[in-house]
Amino acid sequence: MEKATLGGGCFWCLEAVYELLEGVRWVESGYAGGHVAEPTYETVCSGSTGHAEVVQVEFDPEALTFREVLEVFFVIHDPTTLNRQGNDAGTQYRSVVLYNGDKQKRVTETVIAKLEAESVFADPIVTQVEPLERFWPAEEHHAQYYRRNPVQPYCLMVVGPKVDKFREKYLHRLKDRVAQAPGL
Repeated sequence: MEKATLGGGCFWCLEAVYELLEGVRWVESGYAGGHVAEPTYETVCSGSTGHAEVVQVEFDPEALTFREVLEVFFVIHDPTTLNRQGNDAGTQYRSVVLYNGDKQKRVTETVIAKLEAESVFADPIVTQVEPLERFWPAEEHHAQYYRRNPVQPYCLMVVGPKVDKFREKYLHRLKDRVAQAPGL
């Protein structure tokens, strides 16, 4: 198994998408990239810890490559907005890839360079690429948040549309294609 640690706005959005992706064994919301030990949701939201809301994705590299994990990442969030995803603003919502080793760093830099060369986005990509020093799991009530709270207003307005966009583009890569098809 391999792990990817990614931040692209609210961790509920990323977790909800990666839970559906074929080849993903496990997804956990948490915090990384900061300077305070044992951060909490409240301290991270204050902007004082330097952490980003992230997900740690454990996947089978024989079923899903790190490059494919990144391709999904760059589809489901806007990597061109600094410290912001929609109405979620602050450094905790920054776009960041926290790599595990030189190979993940090279792949990340290659994917970003390719997206830039192909002008996939109208604005420059501002995704930070930095080594993972420590991942701190989020509090238990954040785990599988979208799955447990699909009609919560934030889930309906923000998470749901990202999940729908993912399902539409990656229907062929869903864990259970029938149960996860759009509209079901």
